Amino acid sequence: MAAVGCKGRFLSFFNYKTEKYIVAKNKKVGILYRIFQLSIIGYIIGWVFLTKKGYQEKDEAIQSTVITKLKGVSVTNTSESGVLVWGPEDYVIPPQGEAVLFVVTNFLETPNQKLGYCAESPKVLDGHCQKDEDCVEGKLVKAGHGIRSGRCLWRDENTNGTCEIFGWCPVERSLKPQSALLTNAENFTIYIKNFIQFPKFKFSKSNILETTNVSYLKCRYDEKLHPYCPIFRLGDITARAGYNFNDMAKFGGSIGIQIQWDCDLDKGFSECHPRYEFSRQDVATSNNTIAKGFNFRHTRYYKNAAGESYRSLFKVYGVRFNIMVNGRAGMFNIVPTAISIGSGLALMGAGVFFCDMILLYIMKNGTTYRERKFERSQESSAEGNHEKTSLAS
Repeated sequence: MAAVGCKGRFLSFFNYKTEKYIVAKNKKVGILYRIFQLSIIGYIIGWVFLTKKGYQEKDEAIQSTVITKLKGVSVTNTSESGVLVWGPEDYVIPPQGEAVLFVVTNFLETPNQKLGYCAESPKVLDGHCQKDEDCVEGKLVKAGHGIRSGRCLWRDENTNGTCEIFGWCPVERSLKPQSALLTNAENFTIYIKNFIQFPKFKFSKSNILETTNVSYLKCRYDEKLHPYCPIFRLGDITARAGYNFNDMAKFGGSIGIQIQWDCDLDKGFSECHPRYEFSRQDVATSNNTIAKGFNFRHTRYYKNAAGESYRSLFKVYGVRFNIMVNGRAGMFNIVPTAISIGSGLALMGAGVFFCDMILLYIMKNGTTYRERKFERSQESSAEGNHEKTSLAS
């Protein structure tokens, strides 16, 4: 008998279960089911296909090249440097133009430094001393400007002295800029040339219009009037980032230029456009912090008539521009289309299952609905009766 039971369970594995549709005249469940269906259809059409373009194959591995060029001239007049005319070769670092560049807007100069002996800066804590023994000869001053000579130089009776050092003298002056020196810097212009490629679709484009009109590059970028103009005024860039250029020029800062390419290649080559976004990136934007702005130091070396080397040390402040390129492209493909439609149909099935659970286990007449929904076919009943007859004989 046990063998017959095992055989029956084994054979039942090959039974086919078909869907049985029962019309349940329950308006509450019917309305709930239709609302669920409409929601799924709206989700598939509105979100999956129209908004997210689920029928497209995507490529987000954008390949990009950025070339920049700045133009503009400014004049400074200081007691250390005299009258200077600043061109792009002076205020742009690096001068060859890259995706990250620095534009000088202010500077402090320590001129005519020569190798020799002088007092360490009082701002350097490791250079403080009270006697010669505090300045061990030949030892470097941490975060300082040279090597200790072994002498302690006194400033006055009420303060500590500083060690004498061998280095570039005089050491850098401890000053803060009072105002921006390159006052015309906000009118400088930056020319941004961007080439992009989506390798999956073998699609490439530039943010420069393909035209032979020589007056085209005399434009200035405007989101509405000239969206394809690649020339940006620095003052306009900082304004679009929400800041005033002259306020940033004194101590410097960092601006991000985001070029976003979202290309629907089903609409053709002409519908793939760059979109520019501007933001300030340096965290210390408050005037109450000691770490505000952006600066660094560089030197210019010279030789006098006697062949002696000397240099001018510049602590330069300015705006650092970081050009970032992101993008994605999409094109129709049957595979993502089939996946999107299949996921929608699966969600429809979930609605049927949910409404069935309500009818079976929540509604009052759930037992009646269960009896009508689940039943055995006549063939299965006949096989069962045959088995019973065999056992009886």
